[in-house]
Amino acid sequence: MKTNFVKISKPVLFRVFYSNYYTHQIENRYLSMETKPPLPPFTLESATAKVQAAEDAWNTRNPEKVALAYTIDSEWRNRAEFISGREEIIAFLKRKWAKELDYRLRKRLWSFMDNRISVCFEYEWHDDSGFWYRAYGNENWEFAENGLMKRREASINDVPIKESERKFLWERSVIS
Repeated sequence: MKTNFVKISKPVLFRVFYSNYYTHQIENRYLSMETKPPLPPFTLESATAKVQAAEDAWNTRNPEKVALAYTIDSEWRNRAEFISGREEIIAFLKRKWAKELDYRLRKRLWSFMDNRISVCFEYEWHDDSGFWYRAYGNENWEFAENGLMKRREASINDVPIKESERKFLWERSVIS
């Protein structure tokens, strides 16, 4: 098998390389301006605020809004599913909340250090047949310097419950 090579002049290669280089630098500069306070390293107060902000965002059940708290290239493990980047996060959350109806979540700070936070959480939901569940889980979060989450690892277990056993009975907020 004969391979054909195309000869490209050095000036053309130089322009292509540096054009890509500068485009990448501009993208990085734009992304670095995006911040989500509080920023690491975390204190007890700032870690608690970060957890509350996550709970509030997730309770909106608005995938686009929730995804803004994560880096463009954020890596997730959610149960047995591996997710990479905001677009996949949005798609995942749309599937999740189409299945998990009347979703209500509570998170609490478990631990923190530098740019990492661990949380415990519970949430309740029902399926389209009316069967209720309470999910119990733990998440490990790692943040970029700009306060966006770059890694999320979640371990979650669902327990069937009766509707009369529900704990989270507050009115659902309007998706915003």
